Amino acid sequence: MSERTILVFGASGLIGRFVTCDLRARGFRVVGVARSLSPAQQMSALDIELPILTLDAAALARLLSEHAVDVVVNCLGVLQDGPGSDTNAVHRDFVARLVEAIGDSGRAIRLVHISIPGIAEADRTAFATTKREAERLIAASGIPHAILRPGLVVAPSAYGGSAMLRALAALPIDLPAAEMATPFQPVAVGDISATIAWLAARDTADVAVKAVSWDLMLSEPVTMAGVVKQFRLALGTEGWRRLAMPSFLLDLGARIGDLACHLGWIPPMRSTAIAELRRGVHGNPSAWIAATGIVPKLLTETIGRHPAAIQDKWFARLFLAKPLIFASLVAFWLVSGFIALFVSYRAAAGILTAHNFPPALVDPITVGTSLLDMSIGGLIAFRRTAAFGLVAGILASLGYMFGAAILTPDLWIEPLGALVKTGPAIVLMLVALLMLDNR
Repeated sequence: MSERTILVFGASGLIGRFVTCDLRARGFRVVGVARSLSPAQQMSALDIELPILTLDAAALARLLSEHAVDVVVNCLGVLQDGPGSDTNAVHRDFVARLVEAIGDSGRAIRLVHISIPGIAEADRTAFATTKREAERLIAASGIPHAILRPGLVVAPSAYGGSAMLRALAALPIDLPAAEMATPFQPVAVGDISATIAWLAARDTADVAVKAVSWDLMLSEPVTMAGVVKQFRLALGTEGWRRLAMPSFLLDLGARIGDLACHLGWIPPMRSTAIAELRRGVHGNPSAWIAATGIVPKLLTETIGRHPAAIQDKWFARLFLAKPLIFASLVAFWLVSGFIALFVSYRAAAGILTAHNFPPALVDPITVGTSLLDMSIGGLIAFRRTAAFGLVAGILASLGYMFGAAILTPDLWIEPLGALVKTGPAIVLMLVALLMLDNR
């Protein structure tokens, strides 16, 4: 087993990262490939960054040959189209090139592909339809393959929808009753990894597992409310009274999430996420269980084994606060600059005039600081420049505070305390900077 080499595409994601580490612990040689890896994820020389989606079939074939790969695990996936995210490119086009590369590699390689449960007739989103197209490409290729369709994945870490469930469990809110009643058969991420290990230990010529498609999930039907209840028990919030969110508010949140996606953010609440939530997660794991002998872990084993630690509670409570923090900072800088430049320009310039600033400098300083404020708001709004914007906001705020202390010290004691309030704003920007990472 230790001689088997497994290559995992998407080794930075929720499933891919766990699978990469777990398979190594089981004795496999695992090459983890991702478009980008955080410093904390680069745990081995075999964790490598590559522009995966730009690799053609020949480059993929060379990659498989260079590392003498026996099993390829494809964990790549994006929820929704947007800047930097293309469901067709990730789910269909890449798989087409990967299948071709495996066929051209000259090696006996098994492809393990992570897909989604459900029937094709119920697919309504680009996420679901492109995932299903990838399945058809793999099935028609003739290469040894296993299509795994996990249910709601429960993992030690949290990202996207799984993070949303933790936040929902930690706060006194509920989704609408219809959404809470949807089927949501879960699976422990460890069971996915155990299945891949079981497949990797089998010879590619083994007819029994040469071409299989399995649903990976608990046999017993579970609703979303049942899943959230287990998180609430772990967080100690089960007895709380809760207010159910109206459906229109859920849809509004999805539309706001779609807008944030165009700014480079990856919010878990988007229109595709809500559509898939309402569809539910269900399937029939009997073939998987019978073939592998793996008994799927119960929710009480994956979530309820240990009570939530303080880091779990903080994350769950702050997860939904993060977008509010960033939205408030964007609004703070944009609105303050806009008001000073267009609404209360005379009052803003009058402050400088009243403190004996040279007349030639009043207008440039007023206009310049207003444009600076608005620029900082714009930088924070975009994910790619948010860190730079937050640092700029902190430095600008400190500059305003120290400049006022030297040039206009009486502003520190003005009735509304505008400069005094700058200190908490700096702290909030520091908090946002510390919360910026997604993985």
